[in-house]
Parts: sequence; structure tokens; C-alpha cells
Amino acid sequence: MNQVNQYIKENRQRFLDELFELIRIPSVSARPENNPDMLSMARALKDSLLAAGADKAEVMKTSGQPLVFGSKIVDPALPTVLVYGHYDVQPAEPLDLWDSPPFEPEVRDGRIWARGADDDKGQLFMHVKAFEFMVKTAQLPCNIKFMIEGEEEVGSPSLKKFCRENTELLKADVILVSDTTMIASDIPSVTVGLRGLSYMEVELTGPNRDLHSGLFGGAVVNPVNALCKMIASLTNENNEITIKGFYDDVMVLSREERDEMAKAPFDLEEYKAELNIDEVDGEKGYSSLERTGIRPSLDVNGIWGGYIAEGAKTILPSKAYAKISMRLVPNQVSHNIDKLFEEHFKSIAPPGVKVEVRSLHGGQGYVSPIDTVAYKAASKAIEQTFGKKPIPTRSGGSIPIISDFEEVLGIKSILLGFGLESDAIHSPNENYPLENFFNGIETIPWFFKFYAEMNG
Repeated sequence: MNQVNQYIKENRQRFLDELFELIRIPSVSARPENNPDMLSMARALKDSLLAAGADKAEVMKTSGQPLVFGSKIVDPALPTVLVYGHYDVQPAEPLDLWDSPPFEPEVRDGRIWARGADDDKGQLFMHVKAFEFMVKTAQLPCNIKFMIEGEEEVGSPSLKKFCRENTELLKADVILVSDTTMIASDIPSVTVGLRGLSYMEVELTGPNRDLHSGLFGGAVVNPVNALCKMIASLTNENNEITIKGFYDDVMVLSREERDEMAKAPFDLEEYKAELNIDEVDGEKGYSSLERTGIRPSLDVNGIWGGYIAEGAKTILPSKAYAKISMRLVPNQVSHNIDKLFEEHFKSIAPPGVKVEVRSLHGGQGYVSPIDTVAYKAASKAIEQTFGKKPIPTRSGGSIPIISDFEEVLGIKSILLGFGLESDAIHSPNENYPLENFFNGIETIPWFFKFYAEMNG
């Protein structure tokens, strides 16, 4: 991949300017009022792919948000790489915790600060610019397709159906994804495992209206009180999840496999300092890396009910709500966990409240072997850029559609991410190091080169 560094140097500011134009579009898939922005974002990406050298690019309809497809076929006899990414972003709230407006990107301290800077506009745009370099310098060694969706942050509800209906269009030899993290900027890694997800919303209803807490307090079940007790009972003193059958299908790693994982660099004190916490927590008997990589977890993502505005209002609320997510490991089936959770949660409700449980979205975990051509090409590409071999790691995060790709399209994915845990994705002040952005643009063409050579 001759001149890749020179190309990046000559076009560095243009790359950032173009990325910032995309970031300024508030493509929040969770909110219907942002639907016009979603379409604007999809059209902007289509134009970016065409400008970069795609033979074709189009905005395609799905049952939900639009999808962008693009391609350049060099030779049908050559391997085809399908690049997957997403253009939707998480809501930016709470806005008062941002140091700068979330959709007005800024560069400070060597980082891009904005919603979507890392997840996934910054990482996705690396592929567009790497593709541009390969086309403009006549070094694209194989065929390339792009599939960029707008619903990843809400569970990709439309994408599996789209894949089923477009298997020929999406035909490829490997799927390349940059939506994960590295251990550190100077400790490269390749993600070889993702946790699955089961995301639930619960609603408790007590009396038919809010009641005066003096006249009724102590005589009627308070749904907020009940909800807190129920949630507290979902884990025990060892931080094990108490839902019957929850662990039945959990894949248990051998001592040897756990020892290999433990070789990954991890500084516990630095980890705590970064988060400003005195101590870590989690399932007894496992390290912090194991707790997020090979073990399931349960967390409350939001809880509300009653009066929460300024001042006092002495009521006994009629309703209480919570959003609860469970991160799953390979072999756990999301919809089975949904059922187990619903049955358990209803069974522990006290008399005097009615319970509703809704599944919002979910998906399966994923494990990628390290003996594939794609992994070996990714490893060599990273070594070319970073000067050292990457460490295979398992991520605590979820990209539910990855397992669906293998099921529907029959294609393995390689997770070549350049984000960092410190990038604060999904949080206020999301950011992305400039170094990682440009290193990604440098590494991706090397992946294509090595992948094509190994398949030659």
C-alpha cells in the first residue's frame, strides 16, 4: 500500500472537515423527530461513497430507517469484502454535562469531541477514506461493498429482514467491521468475541392514581418501593444473577483459556482512577476483564416514577418504571432470556401491584476464530501500522446483528476496531483520538492487501 501515509498527510484536514459535516447531522435513531436527519445522513453517506470512487451507491428502503449500499467490483473472480457500519448515534442527553455542543465537533487535546466521533461515524468514515485512497491510487486489490445501516443503536430491528431479502446483493467472503475498541493506542488488539444483549422495560402499577403519602403511606403498596426491592433481588451477595435458568447455557471457559485472557495488559489501579472509583465490583471469582468478556451481567439502565421535579410533592406514585439490560455470553439465546426474565420478574412482585414486562431489543453473542484468513490479514495489517502484533480480546459490548450476519448470509465477521474505552461512547463528551482515526485509515488498506494475497 504505497503512499498511504503521504496520502493521509496531504488530505488530513479535508478528511476531518468531511467527517465533521457528517457529525453535525443529529442522526438519532431512537427519536422519530430525527427521522428527517436520518435521511439526510444516509444521502450524505451515499454522496461520500460516490466521491470516494464507488461504482454505485444508493439509499435503500428498509422497514425502518434507510440503509446505504455501495460497491466497487474490480473483478468478480476476486474476493469481496463487505464493510458494515452504522450512521445512527445515541441521544446526547444530558446536554448540560457536555463541555461543548454534542453535534458541533471540536478538536481538543488531540481528540475529536462530539456525539458519533467514535461510535460509529468516526470509525465508519475511516473505511470511506481508506477506500478513497485505494481507488485514487489504483491499489484496490479486491472487490468492496458497503452496508451502512441507521438502526444499530436501537437493536437493528430491520436489518435481518433486509439481509434475508438481499442475500445476492450482499454476497461477500468476509464482513469487515470497525465498531469496537483496542486495549490502548499503543497496545493494539482485535476483538474476537462480543456479548449478546437482552434489553427489557418493566412497568409496575399500584393504585389507580397518585395518592397523598400522608393519608395512604404505609397502607398501600408503593410501586417505586416495590420496584427497588425487586431489582435488588435480581442479584445475590456474590453478584450472581438470581433468575432461575439464567446460567444454564453459559459457555464456561477452561482454566487454560482464562489464563490466556489474563495475559492481556490491564492495570486495575489505572482502571479505577480513570473511572474515579474506589473499588471494582462484579461476579465473585472472576477478574474485571473476565466479568466484561466471558460472563453475563445485569444492569439497571434507567429507573423513574413519582415526582422528580424541583421541590417537594408528597405523593405515593401510581406507577414505577425501569429499563434493565442483560449482557449475554455465547450459547445464551436472547429471546429465551427474555422469557426467563419476564417469568421471574412477575413471580417476585408483591401483592398490590400489576407488572408489565416488555422486550425492547436484543441479540446473540459472537465469537470469531483466530485461525481464519481474515484474522491473520487483520493481524498483519495492524502490525504494519503499529509495529506490534495485536492481542485477541473479548469485548463486553454487543453488536447483535453480527451473529445474524453469520446466520442469514453465512459470512464471518472480523472486528477491526480502533476506539478506546476512554472515548466515552454513549456518554456525554464522547471523543475519538485523532491518532486512532488516522491509524485506522492507514491500517485498513493493508488489511485489503493481505486479505487479497492470502486468498490468491
